[in-house]
Amino acid sequence: MPVIRLLPDLLISQIAAGEVVERPASALKELVENSLDAGAGDLRVDLEEGGVRLIRVADDGGGIAPDELPLALTRHATSKIASLDDLERVASLGFRGEALASIAAVSRLTLTSRARASAHAWKTGALDGRLAAPEPAALAAGTVVEVRDLFFNTPARRKFLRTPATEYGHCDDVFCRLALAHPQTAFTLMHNGKAARRFAPGDWQARALAVMGEEFAAAARTVDEAAGPLRLFGLAGLPAYSRAGRDAQYLFVNGRFVRDKLLAHAVREAYRDVLHHERHPAFVLFLELPPEGVDVNVHPAKTEVRFRDARPVHQFVLHVLERALGRGAEASAGPDVRYGGGTPAAHVQGGFVAEPRAYYAVVADAFSPGGRSPAAPGDAGGLHGGGSPGAAGLLQGDAPPLGYALAQLSGIYILAQNAQGLVVVDMHAAHERIVYERLKAGMEQRNLGSQPLLIPVVFQATALEMATAEEAGAALAGIGFEIAPVSPTHLAVRALPALLKDADAETLAREVLKDVREFGISAAMTARRNELLATLACHGAVRAHRRLTVPEMNALLRDMEATERADQCNHGRPTWFPLTLADLDRMFMRGK
Repeated sequence: MPVIRLLPDLLISQIAAGEVVERPASALKELVENSLDAGAGDLRVDLEEGGVRLIRVADDGGGIAPDELPLALTRHATSKIASLDDLERVASLGFRGEALASIAAVSRLTLTSRARASAHAWKTGALDGRLAAPEPAALAAGTVVEVRDLFFNTPARRKFLRTPATEYGHCDDVFCRLALAHPQTAFTLMHNGKAARRFAPGDWQARALAVMGEEFAAAARTVDEAAGPLRLFGLAGLPAYSRAGRDAQYLFVNGRFVRDKLLAHAVREAYRDVLHHERHPAFVLFLELPPEGVDVNVHPAKTEVRFRDARPVHQFVLHVLERALGRGAEASAGPDVRYGGGTPAAHVQGGFVAEPRAYYAVVADAFSPGGRSPAAPGDAGGLHGGGSPGAAGLLQGDAPPLGYALAQLSGIYILAQNAQGLVVVDMHAAHERIVYERLKAGMEQRNLGSQPLLIPVVFQATALEMATAEEAGAALAGIGFEIAPVSPTHLAVRALPALLKDADAETLAREVLKDVREFGISAAMTARRNELLATLACHGAVRAHRRLTVPEMNALLRDMEATERADQCNHGRPTWFPLTLADLDRMFMRGK
């Protein structure tokens, strides 16, 4: 029988390295975080062969005292916490005292540092668990950590590394995350002797623009809201900028990049109504809250967190993003543009809309001599418009954001003119959003009905599903579900919300129970309800190739201006695009 024995220190460190140092990017993250914790104002990273051959991180931070250098490479030695109270409100990026020792156990590591009070720098190193004695070195200020030949003594781990180009890509991603979270610090990245990235110090907006690019910044909405101790700020990309993957998603909690299921769900729910399910949003978001409100000691990699009061955090992030994405045509047209009052319901009932008739006469004259529209009413496709005189006021800037309709193109698009130029509207997509929002508003004003099932659906449930059904039975009944135990291992679905009566009862029950357990009753039901309403809205929206009169087109434009999230349909497609006069001038090379 095997004998229980203590493991050697080197093997312990190499096992720990398996959790902390997965690849060069993991080591880079730990080293840069140490530099930031030391107060670095200027930070330089040098990589060779994607970080496999060399990772060097140099900073101008506070440095390490000579007698503390050996401790810096010892497991569970740290300057950042000293008690459980410190751990429960930790504000530094590092705190476990494992990273340097773990990296040193699987590489050839050299540590050179000069504390601000020291006359000169000192250097030490580690190889196969043996620490070198500190010796004098040359360094103006701060700390330099040099990691060579990562995993040279653990060949099994080294075999799992990818090509240098792939490993560099991971390092670059880590570098950008840390640069986004610390805009006040200058960052430089060198690869194989060539400059790859340089970020000057500045504010978070400038850093986000430098990292994400102008295209993202132009297609994003600024977020900055606070509620009590919580604050969420950053940039949320519009659905038109959506991606096929999650490569442009940066979420930080108290300056720490995280991958958190609760926050990911809140973001996903906020985009649910405006983004196709196969696409992913792009965002740079920073959540701030008191350190004692979040537990960062969940995993050695420190990218997972646990909130002490999760529900308010989830709801706060969800509602802030919903409001940001819900700013419709008014926000998109610019901060100085305002439109008149009126509710969507008024346009449903209204038929004719107040419009500047004189303006349409001028438009008609411009299209064809004698005021006739260029396409006869019976013509298929082409432009067909109409109206009456007075464009002067519009061109002076007192038009609504989406302007006034000029004509319809091919029975699909509405062409309108506002103070900035031309607006092209996809009428089906726009009307689909309007109908969807009205359906949601109508649903929220009355209770959901319940549809009893003629034959209850019985299914075998997990222990968690059984517990959730019993604990949340009353709340589930309030939204139309009747789910109750029929044995210690089985649940019966006896009723469903009337709107969802045609859904698969077992699948729906399992999904709702899971969502209720993780996110609460309201979030679970809202998601299911909205899926159905989106389908109804699509079928109820005006179809393509239907000919609209000018008053009908203007009624649609006014409805868009009064509807939240009117910039996108329910599947994330844009509903309108602007073409400013400057854009048109460039297209026709006017002034050249």
